[in-house]
Parts: sequence; structure tokens; C-alpha cells
Amino acid sequence: MMEQSLIPQATALPLAAQRTVKRALTLLDRYLRETGVAFTSTQTARDWLKLKMAGLEREEFMVLYLNQQNQLIAHETLFAGSISSTEVHPREVVKRALYFNAAAVILAHNHPSGDTTPSQADKTITQRLVQALQLVDIRVHDHLIVGGTQILSFAEHGLL
Repeated sequence: MMEQSLIPQATALPLAAQRTVKRALTLLDRYLRETGVAFTSTQTARDWLKLKMAGLEREEFMVLYLNQQNQLIAHETLFAGSISSTEVHPREVVKRALYFNAAAVILAHNHPSGDTTPSQADKTITQRLVQALQLVDIRVHDHLIVGGTQILSFAEHGLL
């Protein structure tokens, strides 16, 4: 039996509900930064990313910037694409990680199709990003693919 998403598609919600969800996510982001909650497990990142990316209709590539204690400094969507792909530029990821003075990052992107199977392009860009970030002493903890409520961890599958 296929798992049904508990997180509704953003476009299916009335405008007032979309605003409420956006405000709630903004408060959660602020709470995570102010309280110093550490992203020390894949499950913590998974839970957070489900809220942020599960209902997206187009591919987006997000980076979570972490300090030395793995606490969230900032996050941002660096690249957005079509329903099936996003072009990612390692130079921009490195530049932004340095801007935030990050010690580590968690990479994430979504597959609107719901299939979390990584493509060869996903694997290749992940390796390029790991190599580029290593040059400036920034660790890549994981790359997560969000497909609805399903999330694949590159670290857990030995792909990092």
C-alpha cells in the first residue's frame, strides 16, 4: 500500500491557509536558529525538510548551513528548476557556504514525481560538491532527496 502524504500540496490550500503555513515555518526556522537545535541526525533533517519541501511542484536545491556544533546558521534555496531537473553550480554553493562561515552543510533537493531514486546526475553533482567544499574545509554531512513524504539519504546509502 502506498503511503499517502500527510502534508497537503501548497497549491491545494486556500490562500489564508498557505499564509498560516508560511508563518508557522518562519517561526520554526527562527526557533531552530535561536535555540541552537543541532542537526545531529538524518531524522532531524528529514523532519525539517518534509515541512519545507514535500509539497513543491518544481525541483529546488536547498542548502542547510551548519556551524561547528551542527546548529542551523541559515538555509536557502540556491537553485530552482523544472518539474524534472535543476542545474546546480558548485561555485555558488561554495561561495554561499563561505558567506555564512559554515563548518558543514546538508544538501537537499526534491523530486516532484515522488520517486526518491537518485539519478546519475544527482550522484555526479553530489561528488563534485563534496570535492569543492572539501577544498575550503567544509564538510558535507548528507544529501537528501525529498519525494513527497519519502526521503532518501545519500549518507545512509553509502553514496557520499
